[in-house]
Amino acid sequence: MDKDYLVTSLISLDDIVNYAAQARSNPEVAVDGFPPCGAGNGYTPLELLLISLSSSVCSSLAIILREQMKRNVISIKARAKGYVRDEHPKVISNIDLELYIVSSDTEGADIGKALKDMQDSLCPVWVMLNDSIKIVVMFKLIISR
Repeated sequence: MDKDYLVTSLISLDDIVNYAAQARSNPEVAVDGFPPCGAGNGYTPLELLLISLSSSVCSSLAIILREQMKRNVISIKARAKGYVRDEHPKVISNIDLELYIVSSDTEGADIGKALKDMQDSLCPVWVMLNDSIKIVVMFKLIISR
């Protein structure tokens, strides 16, 4: 990031809630709502929030384990499940985030320490959501020799 701000663009594609979103010169992302408000032809804003949290957590975890702890992390996979309230506004109240880490030399204690540090101060999206959404993170460590 070259500046102290980020810029995105969003353009309406129809008369409902179908949009094309873009940041920098990356490909456009389709954003839409569920019927009857939208046609369901893209990610919903809440799905994008889950993707943002997942990618931020995985990126932060990879950097901590690989760069700071010098661990051989082969892959990290995430699955996020957001629980949406029944009443309006239909916000996510809880998120379960499952992480699957494949490594040859990482220990569970390494991941636990990294996750604690990330929740407190190192993972930007997690830190932003901490006060408004209950986030439960579980992980499975798969040892690959």
